[in-house]
Amino acid sequence: MTDTTLVAPGDETHRPSARQQERTAYRRARDRRNTWISVTCTVAFAAVVVGGALASPGWESFRATFLDGHQFTGNFGSVLNGFWLNVRMFLAAEAAVLVLGLGLALLRVTTAPWLLPLRATAALYVDVFRGVPTMLLIFLIGFGVPAMQLQGTPKSPVVLGAIALVVSYTAYVAEVFRAGLTSVHPAQHNAARALGLSRQQTMRSVVLPQAVRNVLPALLNDFIALQKDTALVAVLGPLEALRVAQIAADSEFNYTPYLCAAVMFIAVTIPMTRYADWLERRRVERTRAEAAR
Repeated sequence: MTDTTLVAPGDETHRPSARQQERTAYRRARDRRNTWISVTCTVAFAAVVVGGALASPGWESFRATFLDGHQFTGNFGSVLNGFWLNVRMFLAAEAAVLVLGLGLALLRVTTAPWLLPLRATAALYVDVFRGVPTMLLIFLIGFGVPAMQLQGTPKSPVVLGAIALVVSYTAYVAEVFRAGLTSVHPAQHNAARALGLSRQQTMRSVVLPQAVRNVLPALLNDFIALQKDTALVAVLGPLEALRVAQIAADSEFNYTPYLCAAVMFIAVTIPMTRYADWLERRRVERTRAEAAR
């Protein structure tokens, strides 16, 4: 015979049973134990890593070459100016990639017979440009387009590099959008059509919002990669963060400016990564809550 009470938990007269008090105390003790284990393991791991680095034979040489405080502070301003160019390239490329990627995805999910040539072209675009490395694409567009000497084509390495990034990442983002569009259950489309919405209204008001919500974490991951890959444009010569750091490192024979550039990229990518993780957790929780109804 158990000693559980018959009073509702919301009642002020409710008193937890002895078994419930024991279970609550056990869970609190388990949480405290897990917290102590986590903190101890983290501190021990950090101590091992730091101790191993400090005890390495080449630590002094590494510290002088990569962790020079004077080099870091002396080049921080110039690298930051170059990083601002990375940010501008990222923002411009991101807007273009969103529009073009969504357009390609919509083309690929259409079923109209007269759109077959456009669907085939969109599929070919994705197959080709997803298979070409981004660095190679930057070389081809950055040096190939000016060599054609066509009137009206851009000559700026910044613009050409941004175009190469847009061409490459549009192929990836188009597939992400297509996965989101196909993840929406056909019943949603049929219900909207039964309510009298046109195909365009159904896509704009019913399918597209759900599709974007489903793939938002994946989109953010692609944009994190895009933000980092703006450094690849340095091979064309513009004075962005990596190029500025490279010039400073070559002139001073010290690699600390590279660390300075890396810190700036990390300062942008880590918040974006944590935001993507938070969106993913919220999506999973929402899915579990809907499944439990």
